[in-house]
Amino acid sequence: MNEQVHPASASAQALLTVRDLRTWFTLRKWGFLHAGTVHAVDGVSFDLARGEAVAIVGESGCGKSTLVRTLLGLDRPTEGEIVIEGESLGTMDAAALRRLRATVGYVQQDPYGALPPFMSISKILAEPLRIHGVSDRRERDRRIRAALEEVGLTPPDEFLEKFPHMLSGGQQQRVVIARALILEPALIVADEPVSMLDASVSVGILRLLRRIQHERALTLVFITHDLSTVRHFANRVFVMYAGRFVETGAVDDLLDTPQHPYTQALLAAIADPDPDNAGRERPVPGGEPPSLVRPPPGCRFHPRCPQVMAGLCDREEPPAFEPRRGQTSWCWLHR
Repeated sequence: MNEQVHPASASAQALLTVRDLRTWFTLRKWGFLHAGTVHAVDGVSFDLARGEAVAIVGESGCGKSTLVRTLLGLDRPTEGEIVIEGESLGTMDAAALRRLRATVGYVQQDPYGALPPFMSISKILAEPLRIHGVSDRRERDRRIRAALEEVGLTPPDEFLEKFPHMLSGGQQQRVVIARALILEPALIVADEPVSMLDASVSVGILRLLRRIQHERALTLVFITHDLSTVRHFANRVFVMYAGRFVETGAVDDLLDTPQHPYTQALLAAIADPDPDNAGRERPVPGGEPPSLVRPPPGCRFHPRCPQVMAGLCDREEPPAFEPRRGQTSWCWLHR
């Protein structure tokens, strides 16, 4: 079991509580033959306090996006519990899920794919308001204009009647953020919100999210594969590998003194702007991430780990260790 070390009072103060969460998908061949089970999220636990910003990092395919979809109620958990504002996601009916989605904003990875191309910006932003009972047209118009101004699309009149294809990628993502904010949620989930954008545009989007999070005291879950973006953005970092957390901790502690070999490898792979290092080869773990249909026994990182201990790492799943105060690592090196 991939258990987290929790502060004693965390559950009482948490906006979001996740316990031993598993989201598995059954593979079928020719529609009826069972071809295996994908262990996309496989035993994840954490608490998220109100106003806190958390980054979940890891390689593509590690389960980050499935975790997000499960938190949003788009994928149903196979096992475990998700409690948002004191209400269990597993017991919610359709009406309760609709109310939940008014309190959770979602910023997707691909802004163009997230926006219906046949709707104007004003209609895109009006839709969630109508769905959630804001029937007064003047109130909808006020909220739409305020949301556009908040994300830097000013003056609003220049954008209201445009369609998504008429905007740049950065402007499209600002519309996605405005839509996520328009119902005044308590929690924002941003799934790799800058991975499809140019570097210069990405900086502006990250600064926008950080400003809004601080001004509104929002709780934020930020999904990324790039550790270089999280230091000025998150309070804590959860490092995910093959469906499980392998290390968690305060952002400065984890980035300055990484404890798990996988976290160390991620940090070593960050691009270095120093031209003297342009020709230096960086050490990276060999091999590929494991299959989530047939995960390896023991520590899931052991087939690629440069510090693997034969007879232990490849046989026994590591428990949660606390090598430094407030920093948790699932690695036998800390036994």
